[in-house]
Amino acid sequence: MKARFTRDEIAIAALELVDARGLSALSMRSLATALSTGPMTLYNYVTDKEGLEELVVTAVLATVPTPGSSADWRADVERIARGIWIAVGKHPAAIPLVLTRRVSSPAGFAVIDALIAALGRGGLDGENRLAAFRAVLGFALGSAQAGLGADSQGAATQIGMVAGDDCPNVAALAEVAQRTSPTTEFELGIAMLLDGIAMRAR
Repeated sequence: MKARFTRDEIAIAALELVDARGLSALSMRSLATALSTGPMTLYNYVTDKEGLEELVVTAVLATVPTPGSSADWRADVERIARGIWIAVGKHPAAIPLVLTRRVSSPAGFAVIDALIAALGRGGLDGENRLAAFRAVLGFALGSAQAGLGADSQGAATQIGMVAGDDCPNVAALAEVAQRTSPTTEFELGIAMLLDGIAMRAR
């Protein structure tokens, strides 16, 4: 008997639900309604809400492009990190899940494998490659999380005002943040990170 849905279809529907109504709206019942089926049908695909949440992460990571390997490991790492940043940033309501759920799908592993392979081509192995992998992934996800606020520049203004003369360094950096775009901040950050990683490469 042919399954009524594929796991990919359920994952996409779950992500669309989270995008539209927020993470708190995700449940077996609400997703079943969105799919015009009964909640029991979903138990053929996942066993509980945690399984649904893992499908949301799968749907997000499935949109990350995984470029083929090239001779320029640094460019490959940058492209993968940028892809993660952009893909995750498009689904702000799902960011808490991406940050807390372990990858358990082929789509997610493909992204991770491509990143690890690129770092390997840069001459990193063992603990250095592990640390570099975590640093790049953490930076990409953290950059997406930093953009959660609807008005990040407005928030920077408020921080600067509160910091005032008591915390001049905070106030000065908040002023810079007010005029710096998320894209510029990402590009500067990933370049600095890759500069440091390159120093560890063989």
